[in-house]
Amino acid sequence: MIVKPPENLIFVKDSMCKSFAIFFVLLSSFCFSQSAVTALEQGKDINVLLRNESNGSIFAHSRGFGGEYKRLFHVTGTRKRLFEISLLNMKHPKEYKVKYEGIGGNKSFYYGKLNSLFMLRSGVGYQTTLYERSERKSVEIRMNTSFGANITFAKPVYLYVFKENLTAPIIEKYNPDEHTLSNIAGRAPLLYGFGNMRIYPGGYAKMGFSFEYGEYSNEVKAIEAGVVVDGFIAPVPTMARVKNEQIFVTLYLAFVFGKKWF
Repeated sequence: MIVKPPENLIFVKDSMCKSFAIFFVLLSSFCFSQSAVTALEQGKDINVLLRNESNGSIFAHSRGFGGEYKRLFHVTGTRKRLFEISLLNMKHPKEYKVKYEGIGGNKSFYYGKLNSLFMLRSGVGYQTTLYERSERKSVEIRMNTSFGANITFAKPVYLYVFKENLTAPIIEKYNPDEHTLSNIAGRAPLLYGFGNMRIYPGGYAKMGFSFEYGEYSNEVKAIEAGVVVDGFIAPVPTMARVKNEQIFVTLYLAFVFGKKWF
């Protein structure tokens, strides 16, 4: 006669086997993570997928300069989802600097400029690896595409101007109908006009290529170049007696630094 073990004993054995299997998987993962972290701390390179990335950049574009922060997450082996935020200024191609030299000093100003523009972009997108380097001394090529919202702040320009019956210039908001080269004495301090800023909502789309040359797999060192298109619901006034722009197209070059981790 064959005696079968109780069903509850079989259940206990199966549970113990599953528990030991889970324990050994977690233990091996922990040991691997610790060894990988130790290798990185010792300056060694490791050939594993680092799922998280954070980087910052400073960039120059065809009409100004700015800074940006990106947060990236792997969704596949060659593709990352990204979130970005950037702050930059935007100049008009027709603005030119004039220097006043006379009573009260030699202050410069941009003649005809109505507003200084500061753009705050925030958006989402993807980074796709086009060419994966086989060794750390080579260059990895990636393509970035993103889109999102653009909030632009237009700060009015204030100037030192001469008035009749006054010996010293006073500060006034620039008025192209009243202020000319004959009565402008220079640009007022930067803080003037912040209380009278206007906001122009819009959106942007960006595409660029980054060339990553970091020495180690957990660091980010890259050069990125691309194009950005900013569009707004209404034209944004920048210069007097020229057509206000509603679409801005700029080229940019960025220097990117950051880190990667598990």
